[in-house]
Amino acid sequence: MPLIQIHDVSVRYTSPVLSGIDIEIEEGEFVCVLGQTGCGKSTLLRLILGSEKPASGRILVDGIEHHQPDRTRGYVPQKYSLFPDKTVLDNITFGPEVSEFNLFGRCTPRFYRRRRELRAQAFDYLRRIGLRAEDARKYPDQLSGGMQQRVAIAQALITRPQILLMDEAFSALDPGTRRDMQQLIRDLWQATGTTILFVTHNTREALRLGTRVIVLARESAGQGSRVMLDLPVPEPCHEHEIPRLIDRLETVQAVA
Repeated sequence: MPLIQIHDVSVRYTSPVLSGIDIEIEEGEFVCVLGQTGCGKSTLLRLILGSEKPASGRILVDGIEHHQPDRTRGYVPQKYSLFPDKTVLDNITFGPEVSEFNLFGRCTPRFYRRRRELRAQAFDYLRRIGLRAEDARKYPDQLSGGMQQRVAIAQALITRPQILLMDEAFSALDPGTRRDMQQLIRDLWQATGTTILFVTHNTREALRLGTRVIVLARESAGQGSRVMLDLPVPEPCHEHEIPRLIDRLETVQAVA
């Protein structure tokens, strides 16, 4: 059974956003969702996250319909989701602490044992995302944009989600930092085997990252977006293949 099953899903706000979306995603895939601004890419992520419901159709994750977010699906938004009044370390461990312990549970010896475990894991993630141990004591406003996004990724990964949803996660970064972050997330994917859905409007980024690229686009102004192309990406994707694949992907978007 595919890990994610999207069956005939449609979404409408004041006008149609998505129409008749059918996608199946296997565990361990790295799927990039490509399309122009306003085509419904972020909406698709929110549907999988469980923070939004379709007007029609079904979305199954591991065979189950989810009607709210939970720890099986991590989420990294375009805007950094860090708490400004918490240190890097506390930002990373905050989610598991809140989900595992209520107010009274925080007074027990078990909470302090678990907190030590989570902090050890957080330092491990700091190392893996390329930050130093001393960065753990810093606050978000003391970090660069790239460093903040690294912390946001660690914040999502520490819950060990089956699925990591990333919504234009690198679009606000400068080109050099963006390339570093692309390599980081690709390395983390290879190391963890986490299923990743990565929304972008950057065709080259989609090809560099994904094992598969899905293009969403509208066939006409009055319709919601559909899957216009579902393209497996060669592994490895050699540099000389990228221009041909870019032409194919951008032609589909232009025609739509």
